[in-house]
Amino acid sequence: MDSRGTKRGAEKTEVAEPRNKLPRPAPSLPTDPALYSGPFPFYRRPSELGCFSLDAQRQYHGDARALRYYSPPPTNGPGPNFDLRDGYPDRYQPRDEEVQERLDHLLCWLLEHRGRLEGGPGWLAEAIVTWRGHLTKLLTTPYERQEGWQLAASRFQGTLYLSEVETPNARAQRLARPPLLRELMYMGYKFEQYMCADKPGSSPDPSGEVNTNVAFCSVLRSRLGSHPLLFSGEVDCTDPQAPSTQPPTCYVELKTSKEMHSPGQWRSFYRHKLLKWWAQSFLPGVPNVVAGFRNPDGFVSSLKTFPTMKMFEYVRNDRDGWNPSVCMNFCAAFLSFAQSTVVQDDPRLVHLFSWEPGGPVTVSVHRDAPYAFLPIWYVEAMTQDLPSPPKTPSPK
Repeated sequence: MDSRGTKRGAEKTEVAEPRNKLPRPAPSLPTDPALYSGPFPFYRRPSELGCFSLDAQRQYHGDARALRYYSPPPTNGPGPNFDLRDGYPDRYQPRDEEVQERLDHLLCWLLEHRGRLEGGPGWLAEAIVTWRGHLTKLLTTPYERQEGWQLAASRFQGTLYLSEVETPNARAQRLARPPLLRELMYMGYKFEQYMCADKPGSSPDPSGEVNTNVAFCSVLRSRLGSHPLLFSGEVDCTDPQAPSTQPPTCYVELKTSKEMHSPGQWRSFYRHKLLKWWAQSFLPGVPNVVAGFRNPDGFVSSLKTFPTMKMFEYVRNDRDGWNPSVCMNFCAAFLSFAQSTVVQDDPRLVHLFSWEPGGPVTVSVHRDAPYAFLPIWYVEAMTQDLPSPPKTPSPK
C-alpha cells in the first residue's frame, strides 16, 4: 500500500468515529455445533508463567502461600467415608459474591511481571487476557442449553481483555439460591478439605473452617489458533507424587457428584458434567480430575479419577454427546470475532458480547460505567510504563 492509501485510511477512521459516537456493533456469531465440527484447532501446550494467592480476607499475594497438597486416603483402606455436611454452616466462611472482582487479581499479577513476560513486552500487545472460567464458558457454549453469559471486552495497548458480567438471570438465581444448593456448594469445598494437606507429606485436617476466600491461582500462557492467550485459573492442589513436578502437569482438580445407579444417570453425567470438567481442566493442562461420589446423606463413599485426555472416550459413540473439536473451534471463532469487533484501543470503551441458549452471540457497545472494567490504577501504571511512544502519533 502506498503512503497515500495509509493516510487516507487513517483519516477515514477519524471521521467514522468522532469522540462522542460509539462504534457500530458488529454482526452476530452463530453457536450451532454443526458449524464447528472441523478438525481440532492448534492449541499450544499451556505453560505456567507464575502464580498468586488470595488469603482468608481475599487479599492478593504474589506467591504460592495458598497452594495445597493432594493427600488422598490410602487405596487399601476401608474407603473414604467423608462427611461433607460436617461444619455446615458454623465452620463456613463463604466469599462475598456481591463484590465484583472482575480481572483485578490477574491485573495485579500482570503489573508485577509485565517487564519479564516470556515472549517479551511486545507479546502482551498481541494477546488476549482473561480468566480460565470465562474461556470454559466459551468452550461449552455450543452444547449449553440453560445458562447464558455476557463477556465485556476492551482493548488497551493492543491487548484484548475479556471480563465476565453477571447476567440479570444469573444474579436473580444467585440471590434466590435455595438452602440445599448453598449446602451443595459447601460440600464441594469440604471435599477439598478432606483431600488436601497444607504441607507435602502431611495429612488433611478437616476440623478447620472452610473459607472460600482463600485461593491459589496459576497464570498460564497458551495459544489457540492464531490467538496468544494469557489466563489465570484457580488450582485445587498439587500432587507431590505426580510423575512430573512441573506445573501444570502436577495439578489436580477435585470435584464431587452424586452417586450414579443407572446407565441413564451415567449417560447424563458424561454428556453434561464431564463436558464442563473436561473444558475446565483441558484449558490449563491439568491432567486429572478426582471425583468424590456422595450418597443422599452427604457422605463420599467412593473416589474415581478421570484423566482429562480420556474424558471424550465416554461420549465418543453417543450421538447426543459432545466433541472437543467443536468446543475449541467455537472458542477460536469467538476470539477471532472479538478481535475483529473490538478495534478501538480505549480502556473505557466496552463491547459487551451477550449470549442466550438457542441464539447467536450478539454485541452492544458501551462507554464507562457500569461495564468498563479496567481499573484506573492499572491503566495509569501501564501508561506510565510505555517502553516507547506509539508508532503512529495520535491526531491533534
